[in-house]
Amino acid sequence: MRKQIAFLLATWFGAGLSPAAPGTMGSIAALFFALPVYWLELSPLLLLGAAALLLPIGIWASGIYANETGADDPGAVVIDEVAGQWMVLALAPLTPLGWLAAFALFRFFDILKPWPVSWADRTLDGGTGIMMDDILAGLYGMAAMALATHFLF
Repeated sequence: MRKQIAFLLATWFGAGLSPAAPGTMGSIAALFFALPVYWLELSPLLLLGAAALLLPIGIWASGIYANETGADDPGAVVIDEVAGQWMVLALAPLTPLGWLAAFALFRFFDILKPWPVSWADRTLDGGTGIMMDDILAGLYGMAAMALATHFLF
């Protein structure tokens, strides 16, 4: 049962099992799980708290998934994308354009992997390594979203 729960969370309820662009699918799934914040006009900072709660859960679940599959950073693990995406959404205006910008910014930094994102991706092992590169990409995305919000929105 423990392994099944870890697999379900690591793949974010199957979003990471997409044969094409599982990381992007994980980010899209993050948007859908964040929709109640948008619909109910709650504080977007709730998403930052949710991302913080997801960090230890993601380290646990992705570590189990990686150990079971024998892969260092399995593509199907997207709980890291969910946490990073929620971080950027936390600073986005509650508008479709704001969420689109947050999505694009997170994906940009997750794919580009500027230092120290690239360092974490190459150096850290297990669930910690799987989660931390996306957390760092989320921090870059948050900084860019804060600037975009200040100057553009």
